Amino acid sequence: MTGRRILVTGGASGIGTETVRALAAAGAEVTVATRRPKMVEPLQREAAGNRKSGPIHSAHLDLADLASVKAFTQGWQGPLDVLVANAGIMALPRWEASTQGWELQLATNFLGHFALATALHTAMAQSGDARIVVVSSGAHRTAPFDFNDPHFERRPYDPWQAYGQSKTAEVLFTVGAHRWARDGITANSLNPGYILTNLQRHIDDDTMRSLGVMDAEGNLTPLPYYKTPAQGAATSVLLATSPLLQGVSGRYFEDNQQAPISADALNTPGSVAAHALDLQAADRLWHYASGALQLW
Repeated sequence: MTGRRILVTGGASGIGTETVRALAAAGAEVTVATRRPKMVEPLQREAAGNRKSGPIHSAHLDLADLASVKAFTQGWQGPLDVLVANAGIMALPRWEASTQGWELQLATNFLGHFALATALHTAMAQSGDARIVVVSSGAHRTAPFDFNDPHFERRPYDPWQAYGQSKTAEVLFTVGAHRWARDGITANSLNPGYILTNLQRHIDDDTMRSLGVMDAEGNLTPLPYYKTPAQGAATSVLLATSPLLQGVSGRYFEDNQQAPISADALNTPGSVAAHALDLQAADRLWHYASGALQLW
């Protein structure tokens, strides 16, 4: 990956950190975009101590604030070879709004990344062979995108429905990116699997205990099928680097394999829901998101 320029959102913790570590170790120049750039300093020191590692840079980015996205993208110079849309939030217990007044999970997980990618389109086109890697979730299987009420303005807010919808939107984004194929840009999504990271910070202890991942003393207790952060990052790294993915776009992966499509994905582990790969819905979502950004 020497000579390749990669941008990883949310790369200061969890699977994002492991993704950055692997890509830099392969020689790539990696920029970590995060709300807390100082948290990247340990990774930077690690890379500086390895003569084979590519450099790691840090920059401030708040995906829930379009002014922050604009400032970041205006400061970007030169081509971009890989965008890893890794940052995300999960299951906020109460409805919260972004700076633009959007439901915060949708704003952060999808709309912020959509704004980032579209603003960096020219930089990715300059690469001639750019990839977008979107870290989605198996939770997409629980919720199609609700075009009638995407921000829960009329229906009751549900933390998991909001999260699932945002993850469906992320998959649909990669399908809708077919319109960038002529620029040499591909886009694929993935489910990293079950991993205990900061992503669970908004989930209360009683819920964590009910899920079987916290004991009575408050200690995290991963179940046997849970992955380490490094294992969870594996599919992201594969999609960002492997020659096997040359020209492949609009697909959904899990455990380093393309997932099969299922009409009953909720009851089919390891699959991707048909509603998340629907081309008509993807194009409709692309137009919706583009219109939403134009209002701001």
